[in-house]
Amino acid sequence: MQSSLHSPSKMPLLCAPSSLYISLQTLKSQSKAGLLLPGKCLRFSSIYCSLHSLKLHKTKAASFQGASAISTETAESDVLKALSQIIDPDFGTDIVSCGFVKDLEIDEALEEVSFRLELTTPACPVKDMFEQRANEVVAMIPWVKNVKVTMSAQPARPVFAGQLPAGLQTISNIVAVSSCKGGVGKSTVAVNLAYTLAGMGARVGIFDADVYGPSLPTMVSPENRLLEMNSEKRTIIPTEYLGVKLVSFGFAGQGRAIMRGPMVSGVINQLLTTTEWGELDYLVIDMPPGTGDIQLTLCQVVPLTAAVIVTTPQKLAFIDVAKGVRMFSKLKLSASGDSGIPEAVADPQGEVAKTFQNLGICVVQQCAKIRQQVSTAVTYDKSIKVIKVKVPDSDEEFLLHPATVRRNDRSAQSVDEWTGEQKLQYTDVPEDIEPEEIRPMGNYAVQITWPDGFNQIAPYDQLQAMERLVGVPETAPITA
Repeated sequence: MQSSLHSPSKMPLLCAPSSLYISLQTLKSQSKAGLLLPGKCLRFSSIYCSLHSLKLHKTKAASFQGASAISTETAESDVLKALSQIIDPDFGTDIVSCGFVKDLEIDEALEEVSFRLELTTPACPVKDMFEQRANEVVAMIPWVKNVKVTMSAQPARPVFAGQLPAGLQTISNIVAVSSCKGGVGKSTVAVNLAYTLAGMGARVGIFDADVYGPSLPTMVSPENRLLEMNSEKRTIIPTEYLGVKLVSFGFAGQGRAIMRGPMVSGVINQLLTTTEWGELDYLVIDMPPGTGDIQLTLCQVVPLTAAVIVTTPQKLAFIDVAKGVRMFSKLKLSASGDSGIPEAVADPQGEVAKTFQNLGICVVQQCAKIRQQVSTAVTYDKSIKVIKVKVPDSDEEFLLHPATVRRNDRSAQSVDEWTGEQKLQYTDVPEDIEPEEIRPMGNYAVQITWPDGFNQIAPYDQLQAMERLVGVPETAPITA
């Protein structure tokens, strides 16, 4: 990107010979003698304007060259200040504060700035806008001649803080697509949502959790329709279709299952947790219909980031959901579902694809918001020795005493499960106790590690019910 100082119309002036000044003096002498012809007046005017432009350009060029002498700290400050003008529409915070700016390098000799914008997901719907704006705002810095922006996404990692099965440790977001009953288009939504996210640049997998009536083999047509086993690792290798990884009981060569609930839960657990999913930005789970044991097992095993609920337009349903379902019914999704090619793939410019594009953007935005809110929901401020809590989707922030949090643990280690008797006594917890680490557990709780090695699971609703601190100074008092 070139500076406007180097426009083609002005470039020759930098090499203009000093004879212009001589010609100007000659013309001045001739004018005093009354020998200046009308045609030469135009020449005089053009030379004067050219000289004026030359002097102005030399001044700007000198200023431009002098800028290379600025310190690295000042140059970095200029760049970060410029980039802080770009606001993430989902977080409402500038991209510098969000931590998106990485690998900032400044080449003073070439007046060149290079950096990387690391977004929360490769499917970010505003990534092109970020790249364009980053180029624009940095290029406006006076001493910058060239700008190089590289776009990337954060490595796949779960929000969950606990010990996860190996297959789930490199999945950023797990999105459940659920319904209260069958036949409402849940599987159609799950599959098209997955392929829409993949079309936005994300790494995606689909897990068909319905063992009794798996839908995935009907809706997609992978070349390899059987799951493979890695005998050494004792893991499952998923099949793929158009770049999306697929796992379904229907690909296990067993068809539909005839088994009792506990066996089904075990099969689902094995299929999900022992699969080599690799790095995924989104794993879409097509949940079985209903809210029974199988659904509960999945929710306990899997740290869900978000859920998409597919329902029918009943009077008690949410208005927006009802509108969406009525729209889907008008678009007649069922035909594409049986063809083996998701509608989002078969007709990417069609009305159905546009609908799922909007749904995909919504899912991406909500997952990003949840991850951002969860990461900062519960923190420990060491300077004033308090635990700060701001529950996701709430504007209220409150303070808790660490000892109060520790004493309110409701696990079996602190409370007898059978009698309800308090095993952890008030005096067992010192007043000056401090947490060693606080990490999020999905979007419902945090795990707090205490000095005695105990890991406390503290749900948000439990934290909200605890006695709060008031009148705490913003900074710790200065002691002698």
